Amino acid sequence: MHRFRNVAIIGVGLIGGSIGLGLRERKLAGRVVGIGRNADSLAKARRMGCVHETTTSVAEGVAKADLVVVCTPVEQIPAFIAQAAEHAPAGAVFTDAGSTKATVVAQTEALLHARLDGLLPFIGSHPIAGSEKTGAEAARGDLFEKRTVVITPTASTDDHATATIEHFWRSLKGRVTRLSPARHDEILARTSHLPHLIASALAAATPADMLPLTAGGWSDTTRIAAGDAEMWRQILLANSVQTLKGLDDFERVLARLRQAVEAGDGQRLAEILAEGKARRDALGS
Repeated sequence: MHRFRNVAIIGVGLIGGSIGLGLRERKLAGRVVGIGRNADSLAKARRMGCVHETTTSVAEGVAKADLVVVCTPVEQIPAFIAQAAEHAPAGAVFTDAGSTKATVVAQTEALLHARLDGLLPFIGSHPIAGSEKTGAEAARGDLFEKRTVVITPTASTDDHATATIEHFWRSLKGRVTRLSPARHDEILARTSHLPHLIASALAAATPADMLPLTAGGWSDTTRIAAGDAEMWRQILLANSVQTLKGLDDFERVLARLRQAVEAGDGQRLAEILAEGKARRDALGS
């Protein structure tokens, strides 16, 4: 199995920390360097065993990297990859772990095209393996096992970069699938971004004095609302068009439910509930 010499991870939180742990536990990298802005957070990542060493300097962190993975909030990804590309060795490959792809990929490719000729050593990635938890203390070396990882090659992507990143995620036991950036965002709007919006709305609509009477249903439905608000602000705005399309469809179903309840139409209500149950059951436990 291919072993990376030096891997640089920019942003060593849940995803970045789990990548580092996975690489180290499987001995897939000779050296893993964690890069970030907060020295205390970096020290925690080092203590947790996510990385071998840390630095607050992108230039220093990527100086020997053959692979650079950017795991920051989505608004920061293009600039970090462009900065890393200025200082990494020739032949280095770059990817990210952002939850949106169309804007991230387009902006990153534009920045790299301004610096590099020919096909680009960058390909967008999204490991669908997140959690409402954040920080290196939540990292797990097995986080990506049997989880779907989307990679989004474009006409500008170098074939070597695509092969390298596909191998990288497979070596962490992820199940790799290829989508265009636009198709990724269309799907994830329905399966990830809209659910977070709905969970947050339900949590916000529940009066504080009623919380002692919540149970499993409320907790299960609102769990993801505990995710980092700033991170989700960026995701929802970056994929606003597709999220709004999903919200339109959700509101139509919600209106049908409201009409059935208002009319006391038990048969119609049962049909809509059964439709939802069948869709959920199709996914399995």
